[in-house]
Amino acid sequence: MSTSYDFDTVTDRRGTWCVQWDGVADRFGVDGLLPFTISDMDFETAPEVLAALRTRLDHGVFGYTDWQQDDFTSAIAHWYTTRYGTTIDTGRLVYAPSVLSQLSQLLQMWTSDGDGVVVHTPTYDGFRKAVTGLGRELRGVPLGDTAALERELARQDSKVLLICSPHNPTGRVWTEAELAEMALFAARYGVAVISDEIHADFVHDGHRHVPWPRVAGDGRWAVITSASKSFNFPALTGSYGIIGRPADRTEFLRRMQTAEGLASPAVFSLTAHIAAYREGGAWLDALRAYVTGNLALVAERLNAEFPGLGWEPPQAGYLAWIDVRKAGVEDDEALQRVLIEQERVAVMPGSVYGAEGFVRLNVGCPRSKAEAGVEALIRGIRAVRAARA
Repeated sequence: MSTSYDFDTVTDRRGTWCVQWDGVADRFGVDGLLPFTISDMDFETAPEVLAALRTRLDHGVFGYTDWQQDDFTSAIAHWYTTRYGTTIDTGRLVYAPSVLSQLSQLLQMWTSDGDGVVVHTPTYDGFRKAVTGLGRELRGVPLGDTAALERELARQDSKVLLICSPHNPTGRVWTEAELAEMALFAARYGVAVISDEIHADFVHDGHRHVPWPRVAGDGRWAVITSASKSFNFPALTGSYGIIGRPADRTEFLRRMQTAEGLASPAVFSLTAHIAAYREGGAWLDALRAYVTGNLALVAERLNAEFPGLGWEPPQAGYLAWIDVRKAGVEDDEALQRVLIEQERVAVMPGSVYGAEGFVRLNVGCPRSKAEAGVEALIRGIRAVRAARA
């Protein structure tokens, strides 16, 4: 398979039941906007993955499927060994339709109504919905505030530390020392840890993802993740997890197979994961380099227009987390109105993640679209500043 990949060609996603493109009116109230929103990408998945899916499709029989087989579990082990220098025990693996479905099950296993779940702020909105939807209390700690983190974990009814590693929406990559400190706090106060590592494969040069099992110790913990984010196939459904304690793994599988009735996974998800982890590394490296170029474009244009902004690309991912207050914008709603009504673009407001004064711009897309997005944002900021003057 060729290692020359095309990320510049635009693929029309409209009319494909796509949340980012076809569902933009559901969130923004206006149809036809150019979207830079939900965190999937506008790129076709790796050709190696597409080839494997076509081969499986050509077989023509799609009966019940078993994920507990060596082709799948050994591919995951191979990925962790080659990408992260980490040996994982495949006997700790579990499978579920999505990362958030895993989170829901683990919260139901490890917490009760009213218990506290500690998260870093700003907070991925999926975490907020999952935690509060189950009647648990979301307890936010500012990113990097170690004293506040320990204080919240020390509360008697704080039962889970929920980590996004790397962090969404900021793109922060935790160092091994930071993760080890979190593990120490969790052990000290008897708190379970759930580490969402779905953005791990998109760590940029100069930074290194440390899988939670490297620092976990003997405490109660789980990793929840998927290849779907980095290889852009979330619509196939499918995620996997690593659960530390055998009894917890057994209980998780029991719940999925009985209460949830999810014993058989989606065969195309298994196929895609295996191909991605066995053959897709070169494509992912090329894609990450391309996205690095998109992020550099955003930084160059924003900082040229607004010297006081000082925006730097994230350490991981394709989501540009931008503090527009540093560009002179204090009115989030006014900026959103301009972006929607005048610029006809959809950009996620920071309020979704509990952070007024920020926007999250998805540049996991061809460069031409990234250019259109940053230029629209620049014009929007100018317009809000001019109206205030």
